[in-house]
Amino acid sequence: MSGLGKKVSLSPEEFINIVREIIERAQKRNIILRVMGAVAIYIHSLDKRESLRIYDVMKRFKDEENLFTDLDLIGYSRQRKEIIDYFEKELKYKYDPYVKALFGARRLVYYHPNDYFHIDIFFDKLEFSHDIFFGDRPGRGRLELDFPTISLADLVLEKLQIHEINRKDLIDLSVLFHGHELCSEIGRVDRDCIDDEYISDVLSKDWGFWYDATTNLNKLRYIVVAELSQKMPEYVDKILKKIDLLNKKIDEKPKSKEWIKRSKIGTSKPWYREVEEIER
Repeated sequence: MSGLGKKVSLSPEEFINIVREIIERAQKRNIILRVMGAVAIYIHSLDKRESLRIYDVMKRFKDEENLFTDLDLIGYSRQRKEIIDYFEKELKYKYDPYVKALFGARRLVYYHPNDYFHIDIFFDKLEFSHDIFFGDRPGRGRLELDFPTISLADLVLEKLQIHEINRKDLIDLSVLFHGHELCSEIGRVDRDCIDDEYISDVLSKDWGFWYDATTNLNKLRYIVVAELSQKMPEYVDKILKKIDLLNKKIDEKPKSKEWIKRSKIGTSKPWYREVEEIER
């Protein structure tokens, strides 16, 4: 059984086909699973070839044959048993006993039968630098908002919650913002626009999350201008417009009492959770 961190040993097309099959087969069995992270952004942008050019120009993937390191999925804890049976009995994936013993209630790790890649499965919420909540049961959560990925708003929040955001995450956000409108721009909410109202609502209740998210939007602005102005100037204005509109929406959203109270403390006390990687 390989350790965590090994790259996906499949072509992007082969890998995405397997990912889709996992989600679709689960759906037929009334098991709700959704893709997160870089893989989700890639899937959501496959019909936006112009946006995918950003990956090449900014050199997001150094190895064109192995674009991804793993697959991140999220499901509902109410379906934990069904998800375990699905992966172990039907798909014949190998579970990681260390992760299952220590984190099984909120996280599982599985390995492809041929060791092509590993899968991280989270339940109900992401708990990294900041929390992102999806609900705990089918029909009453956010996972059904999109398919086969989590919603675009949740993908944005997933990246913006990272306290020490890296260049790859910022490039992913660049692709996402270039290829998708904000829902407020088009006057409706659907699966192909970024629900900026929801994002601003989440950030209006948590000062620490707000602080890191707005800091990361500024970092995104910087890297877009620095790296795309010469090579893709027509892309820069489009991405910056989304950043400005989202910042405006976040700024104008009335803040909760808890947000205001925590803002008075500021950065004098830790406002984010330290994230420890699982090492095997």
